[in-house]
Amino acid sequence: MMDSQDLLPNPEPVDCRICYVDLQPGEGVLLRECLHCFCRECLRSVIMLSEEPEVSCPYRDDTYSCTCSLQEREIKALVPAEEYERWLQRGLSVAESRCEGSYHCATPDCLGWCVYEDTVNVFHCPVCRKHNCLICKSIHEGMNCKQYQDDLAARAINDSAARRTTQLLKTLVQSGEAMHCPQCGIIVQKRDGCDWLRCTVCHTEICWVTRGPRWGPRGPGDTSGGCRCNVNGSSTLTKLRLLPPCRNDAGREVNARGSDSNWIIKIIKNYRLVVQQSGVALLSLHYG
Repeated sequence: MMDSQDLLPNPEPVDCRICYVDLQPGEGVLLRECLHCFCRECLRSVIMLSEEPEVSCPYRDDTYSCTCSLQEREIKALVPAEEYERWLQRGLSVAESRCEGSYHCATPDCLGWCVYEDTVNVFHCPVCRKHNCLICKSIHEGMNCKQYQDDLAARAINDSAARRTTQLLKTLVQSGEAMHCPQCGIIVQKRDGCDWLRCTVCHTEICWVTRGPRWGPRGPGDTSGGCRCNVNGSSTLTKLRLLPPCRNDAGREVNARGSDSNWIIKIIKNYRLVVQQSGVALLSLHYG
């Protein structure tokens, strides 16, 4: 019976541990994770003032600070619907800013964003329905990457926005975060994962470490040329590890920093449907 209730009432008289108001049975809220009791008004204030997506129990004394958190259903039951939506938005904004591999839709004022893996080149935004190129970090529907980059260079002469984008691409190449395809010359980026990537225009397989073709002139499997990563002298191709090892796990659901990963994954899993209904899109490509 108690589990069906979003908020657990206090069964006995108790003081709110924040404002010290006397609470008669049923007037306060017992937090499920720690059973600390507070009045509803104080808990609402704690939620609305919290800058983190996880709202911590506010219990403190001279020797102890509670490390538990309010559950999502408790937060939803305590605050008005519009404040609950703001809390969701705040959590998603923090999750986006702390996720490595996150990308925000390039459409102005669009709220859509995704967490993507290294093998994904296009983000189909479910909010504005635009197709974002994750290689060029822009929307260029109707053009491939080379056509877009050539058009960008031509427009950069008189277009300040195109000029800024062109300069950004040049900066990425100079800093080593991007490179020119050794075959067709378009700018490509390696976002994460192993040191293998494929050009989206000419489909050349590229070694990120050597900045050159992955294979020799006969194509995939030809180790007479190319980068020769992990070729150990064996003459039998079946004994060779033809692809370099990944420095990172390609199958991660979310590539997040340190201890932030647990709550980021929880936000994505728990709130994806709610978020889509409220107009904010969160798309995790290759999501399990």
